[in-house]
Amino acid sequence: MFTRSFFKLTTSTTTTTIPKNRINFINLIRLQSTFKLNNNSIVSNYSKSPILKFTNEHEWISIHPDGTGFIGITNYASDALGDATFIELPIQQIGEEIKNGETISSVESVKSASDIYSPVDGKIIEVNEKLDDSPDLINSDPMGDGWIVKIKIDNNDPTLNDLMDVDSYKTFVENSDH
Repeated sequence: MFTRSFFKLTTSTTTTTIPKNRINFINLIRLQSTFKLNNNSIVSNYSKSPILKFTNEHEWISIHPDGTGFIGITNYASDALGDATFIELPIQQIGEEIKNGETISSVESVKSASDIYSPVDGKIIEVNEKLDDSPDLINSDPMGDGWIVKIKIDNNDPTLNDLMDVDSYKTFVENSDH
């Protein structure tokens, strides 16, 4: 059986041939980055040692000791959506309580549109207004500067324990067709 060991990447001006093992390496690196926050962004350095959790819908939340959480989508979700063209932010919901599973945003892309759900109960205290002018942050830095909302987490939310840690989410992604 013949298998191609090269892929052709064509842009409007050039065609480049890339070895198949290089594509696999790039995909592996991208997959590994799915599981950690951008250390240079507010979602990571808002406080020391935030706890990172995931949902099976590919949202993440960084949970900080003061009960603040940042919510966004994973690299995996960002890749599946394609190039983001518009992010609907819940600006009108700032100061309002939200429940686990409620829609807090939606992302429109060249491929599709997708609702973003809150992984926990809490109160929306800020939205990432940078996404209004630069929806592409969802693609270039989904687990950093592409965060969507900042919330004050309801510490009595029993579903906090249902969220996946990094290892569980990694296993979930590797073993699913999601």
